[in-house]
Amino acid sequence: MPNLPTSRTVIVRPSAKINLTLHVGPKRDDGYHDLRTLLQSITLHDTLTISARRGPFGLACHMPGVPSDRSNLVWRAADVLWEAMGQTGAPRDAHIKLEKVIPSQAGLGGGSADAAAALVGLNTVWGARRSRRDLMRLGALIGSDVPFCLQGGTALGAARGEELYPVDDTHRMGVVVIKPSFGVSTAEAYGWLDEDRKASVTADAAAARPDASHPRDVEIGWPSGALALSNDLMAPVSRRHPEIGEMVAACLAQGAVAAQMSGSGSAVFALFAETGAARAARQLKRPDWLVLVSRTQTRREAARSMGL
Repeated sequence: MPNLPTSRTVIVRPSAKINLTLHVGPKRDDGYHDLRTLLQSITLHDTLTISARRGPFGLACHMPGVPSDRSNLVWRAADVLWEAMGQTGAPRDAHIKLEKVIPSQAGLGGGSADAAAALVGLNTVWGARRSRRDLMRLGALIGSDVPFCLQGGTALGAARGEELYPVDDTHRMGVVVIKPSFGVSTAEAYGWLDEDRKASVTADAAAARPDASHPRDVEIGWPSGALALSNDLMAPVSRRHPEIGEMVAACLAQGAVAAQMSGSGSAVFALFAETGAARAARQLKRPDWLVLVSRTQTRREAARSMGL
């Protein structure tokens, strides 16, 4: 058994991510797709309170629809780290309280962020003494976004998204996130993309709203200049859920520099000058839209929120 402290509690606040770009290659033999994506962490976060506690491992979360059993990636993270420590059987001697703010099935990496936070907190509580590099390697076994959630800031992701290449942090920008009443699973989004490609469906998922499918170039403070936002999954998801295009158009009407779906959806994010996000969020409220205000986050800020 690990040599546990007599009393130790660690609080970790993992950040959500948005995909500034997401280019999806053909489906591979292993069932995954080759990706090239520009990832950005934002200040929207969950909170995990991880405590040393004798007995079986436990996970508590009171958010409706969020499991507290082995289907949660937090539990998977505990299994992976426990095994890496050379322990046998089920993990034990730790309890995690998960407070959710990042919406689920939204393309914001909430489950991956929680798994990353669990690795960090359990690494301390169990006295595993694993380096961040080692935790990132273990995180890749859990999910493609987990390594980025351990790094944060701005990074280019390749392969399944787990191969990371840090790039310069963006200048601070305000971010509005809108989560509609429905969610989209990762499997659904990629399945719809494969269906549309097989049927040779054109990439324009919202012909009536061209700006929803073709976001304009946006200056985000890189030395290289303008960046054109793009997401190959947005068109197939918008074809099944036209509300995605409506949310993007609403954000642009409120003065967003650019807006698009994040990851596999269903959330849309919009970039604003830092002081404009809160005002826009007030105007974007709808009964069936969860509207959240955030901002972009540097690599150093992300590390601090993770306790790294």
